[in-house]
Amino acid sequence: MEIIATILVLILSVVISGAIARALPVPLPLPVVQIGLGAFLAAIADLKVELHPDVFFLLFLPPLLFLDGWRIPKEGLLRDRETILALAFGLVVFTVLGLGFFIHWMIPAMPLAVAFALAAVISPTDPVAVSGIAARVPVPKRLMHVLEGESLLNDASGLVCMRFAVAAALTGAFSLVDAVGTFLWLATGGVAIGIGVTWGVTKVQEMVARRIGEEVGAHILVSLLIPFGAYLLADRLGCSAILAAVAAGITMSYADQSRAGLASTRVNRTAVWDTLQFAANGTIFVLLGEQIPDIIGDASEAVSEADHFDPALLAIYVLAITGMLALLRFVWAWVTLRFILFRASRQSQRVRSPGWRLLAATTLAGARGAVTLAGVLTLPLAMTDGAPFPARELAVFLAAGVIVVSLLAASIGLPFVLKGLKLPPEPSLQEKEDRARVAAAEAAIKAVTRAQRAPDARYGDGELYTEAGARVIEAYRLRIDGNTKTGDEAERARAIDRVERELRLSALRAERDELFRLRRMREISEEQARELIREIDLLETHLTAS
Repeated sequence: MEIIATILVLILSVVISGAIARALPVPLPLPVVQIGLGAFLAAIADLKVELHPDVFFLLFLPPLLFLDGWRIPKEGLLRDRETILALAFGLVVFTVLGLGFFIHWMIPAMPLAVAFALAAVISPTDPVAVSGIAARVPVPKRLMHVLEGESLLNDASGLVCMRFAVAAALTGAFSLVDAVGTFLWLATGGVAIGIGVTWGVTKVQEMVARRIGEEVGAHILVSLLIPFGAYLLADRLGCSAILAAVAAGITMSYADQSRAGLASTRVNRTAVWDTLQFAANGTIFVLLGEQIPDIIGDASEAVSEADHFDPALLAIYVLAITGMLALLRFVWAWVTLRFILFRASRQSQRVRSPGWRLLAATTLAGARGAVTLAGVLTLPLAMTDGAPFPARELAVFLAAGVIVVSLLAASIGLPFVLKGLKLPPEPSLQEKEDRARVAAAEAAIKAVTRAQRAPDARYGDGELYTEAGARVIEAYRLRIDGNTKTGDEAERARAIDRVERELRLSALRAERDELFRLRRMREISEEQARELIREIDLLETHLTAS
């Protein structure tokens, strides 16, 4: 009963956090509000939630990473692959080396291997935190795509670096050849397992759907199980379970494109995954806040018992490490950008160089989050000889402090850096979208024309098909006409579309209000009201998403 009650309290906290974030006069990102709410819960409720890293990773990471890989724009991922890979792998190694030596220099009592482990665990960025900030601050789409792609991949590289740093701390030995070979096995094996699991499951689903039909609930449950299956299989085979979940999600997006399913499956599946994402993301940060009082207490007690530590320096250590993280990220981003521009100039490509403010935004947007907390908690409690693992409590505190400070720095700094920023023009996708709409409308007209020639006997003669088909075709011809115009005419057509959308939304809301009134007056049944309102809700969802 206590576990169930704790889960319900956490979910309720996530719900309340959204209302608090919207009501605050100062725009704070949702993750910061949730961390504060978690700390408040720890002070008044004393939930005493003990985070087991293995359980935490298994419960939260597979579905969230899978969903990120599923929904991330693949075109942007491929277009900026060089930048993403440089940040996801090169920056992690650069951060581990630079920050590890810095931490050891600043805190000599922390062994160099432990400093490297701490640097590795705080190197991965968190897209959830940045997304929460982006809800209040208009982060450029292309920058968000780069940050999302980076965070999908750097979790694995950071945790692998941490594994070898911990092994070096326990054994006093390190082999670069073994590290590179292990990383290649982890990465390639994880990606292959993720692709294989998703591909195999979706093929089985297609075969079953063709023979006995598609069950909406079953398909949604299978989509929820795929990331856990890929994660557990990769973990059992000694591969990167994180990359397996990411690869499974990316493969899922391509599998969706290659097969046609029921529209109701897609609508309901999207709603389920959106709810799961909101609940899991929020719970992660509430749990982080709930752990902070104990983390601070353990770190203060540990440093108070050591002659070479001063508890008053804990805040300075956190600020110094966060500042060095930002500096290393800025330097790496600048060097990477210079290299990309240099290579483009060698290939006679004209690329506009972004200013320092965009580099600063890239630096500030690298907030840390759940993987950092869970990763640092995996540090062993004792050495191989039974002695306590050196500076473990301090490392946990520093990691938690970096998470909070990086989130605050992003929420405060990004609005200032991005305000009035003129970005290099991004390639317009409007022309491609217009062509796609025209092609889809032309295909629809052909299908209606074919149906007019072969009317269904259930509906009488062909005159009904002729009249109804004319109505449908006229709507598609209006769409084609609006999407084939250029220049000022195209802008006017889009303005008309926007006005029409607003009018249609007003009409739909009036329809729904009237249906609710009719239901309250008992002039229609509850079942009729539910079906009619669902139709209106689907239409409104389509209009608001377009």
